[in-house]
Amino acid sequence: MTATIQEIAVFQQNGSGKEKTEGILRYGNGLFALKTFSIDEDLPPVLDDTLSFLPQDLRADLVIDLLRHPDLSYDLALICRSKKIPMIASGKKIGVEGVFTPPT
Repeated sequence: MTATIQEIAVFQQNGSGKEKTEGILRYGNGLFALKTFSIDEDLPPVLDDTLSFLPQDLRADLVIDLLRHPDLSYDLALICRSKKIPMIASGKKIGVEGVFTPPT
C-alpha cells in the first residue's frame, strides 16, 4: 500500500515557523509536502485589508498558522473555512469553525 502525501500550507512571519517546518520534514518520513507562505515585512497594529498578504486560491490538506498578526490569522481562518481546509492555530483565540486552537 502506498501512502498518500499530505499537502500542508504553513503561514509564518519573519521565520517564525522555521523549526517546526524543519521538524515536519525531518520526522515526517516523506509523507508531507510543505508549502510555506512567509510575510517578512513590518506590519501596522491593525490591517484593514489582508488580501495582498493571503492567497485566495489556497489549496492544501491542512493549514498551520504561525502568523503573529491577529488580523492575518483571523482572515486566514475565514479562507480556510470557506474552502473546508482544517487549520491549526496553536495558542490563539480564533472563534472560526474548523480552526483547532490547542494550547501551546
